[in-house]
Amino acid sequence: QVQLVESGGGLVQAGGSLRLSCAASGRTFNLNAMGWFRQTPGKEREFVATISRGGSNVVYADHVKGRYTISRDNARNTVYLQMDSLKPEDTDVYYCAAGRMLFITAPTAADYWGQGTQVTVSP
Repeated sequence: QVQLVESGGGLVQAGGSLRLSCAASGRTFNLNAMGWFRQTPGKEREFVATISRGGSNVVYADHVKGRYTISRDNARNTVYLQMDSLKPEDTDVYYCAAGRMLFITAPTAADYWGQGTQVTVSP
């Protein structure tokens, strides 16, 4: 089993920045892609960004391109999401995902999930 623990969420004004972290522990040797999703209660979990095992390949959702940057430190089994130029519509609970797939662009591709961290962007 793999455990994912997110941190770094909080309240920020529009135009500000936050950096989310997700640390993996347990049987991490067979993990490939890691990624981030977001979800509003009552709605589907939505893809944000994913990064390959080596970190050289990344995919972003259109609405975050140019504003968010995903990265990972395999020595620390940690993935990061740098969020800049935040907008009120970025407000949501953000979830870390990990799995054996080469990329995680849909919830069904993830094998493991974190508990979620709240991001709130005020106008």
